[in-house]
Amino acid sequence: MPLSIETKCLHLEAEAKEEPACKHYGSISFPIYQTATYAHPGVGKSTGFDYSRLQNPTREQLEKIVCQLEGGTDAFALSTGMAAITLLMELFKPGDHLIVDSDLYGGTIRLFDNVSLKNGIQFTRANCSSDDVESLITPVTKAIYVETPTNPMMNVTDIAAMAKIAHDHNLLLIVDNTFMSPYFQNPLELGADVVVHSGTKFLAGHNDTLAGFIITRNTEINERLRFLIKTTGSGLAPFDSWLVLRGIKTLGVRMEKAQSNAVKIALWLKTQKSVTKVIYPGLEEHPGHEISKKQARGFGSMVTFRLTSTEKALSVLEKVRLIKYAESLGGVETLITYPTTQTHADVPEELRLKNGITPETLRLSVGIENVDDLIADLEQALN
Repeated sequence: MPLSIETKCLHLEAEAKEEPACKHYGSISFPIYQTATYAHPGVGKSTGFDYSRLQNPTREQLEKIVCQLEGGTDAFALSTGMAAITLLMELFKPGDHLIVDSDLYGGTIRLFDNVSLKNGIQFTRANCSSDDVESLITPVTKAIYVETPTNPMMNVTDIAAMAKIAHDHNLLLIVDNTFMSPYFQNPLELGADVVVHSGTKFLAGHNDTLAGFIITRNTEINERLRFLIKTTGSGLAPFDSWLVLRGIKTLGVRMEKAQSNAVKIALWLKTQKSVTKVIYPGLEEHPGHEISKKQARGFGSMVTFRLTSTEKALSVLEKVRLIKYAESLGGVETLITYPTTQTHADVPEELRLKNGITPETLRLSVGIENVDDLIADLEQALN
């Protein structure tokens, strides 16, 4: 009988059925192999590890755990989420064309506009949750790149439908699954070819380390990425790999608690006179609500909301106390972010406004505190 998603956060399925590949003196916590290099048993012989830029046992264990959570055949742990996306762009060459969602994390837009474009890769932006993406495909299009839900406007793309479009035209579908985590959503199961994560967020879960992941089922892509990760040297360090391994052990309970809090906060925000819009896929009026129910096991814990004025938004940022005004998301602590000057500061203003990121917009990453305490803090900040 296959292991449940909750159990897979703690145990490798293969090791639940047979002897572990490596014994650690009975250690329950997988060891940190804090080494740069490895001794060879003899000439032409190897322990399976030669140099930590190529691979490290702690990083390998983490990659196996993330790989099984996403249902892939290989996973790659990198130093940050942006390192993961940067490595992914090395799959493409000058002249290649990608269709990308217009509402992406600001760092991704910055990379595409300032590095990938300079390297000869062309991009067309679209609202992949509603636009006719198929009409944008050209003879040199190689991939479609989406976040779902998007950051920060929470647009939901039908992954299975987008995968069909991609595969009908021999394209790759790349899905950034950071907002949902593999606990709630598995894009590979829906037809995506590549999944990317900022592991800093829900996977690590404690705002204490940076990490990124790429997961695929494609043998050719796996081989190319394994070559690229050892060549570029962007693999995750042993200690950070261990921190993320530790974080993933509580992924299930964290996601459930944070989502429960987010639902209550979203409903409460809807009752506030100074709040003009609440954007959360778990609300029935959200245009992506039914798609979310079809393709995911939950709605996540990210809530975006808009206030009556810029002054009101800035006032809330100044007045929150328990909730921290900080970048990032997905940790146990609740964070509030101002996309205009933080996560999306480098996005051209015209694109920000087109996507709905107005100066009145705030993004909330709901944590696992007592929800009444969080609502009390928001209430005093709003009123």
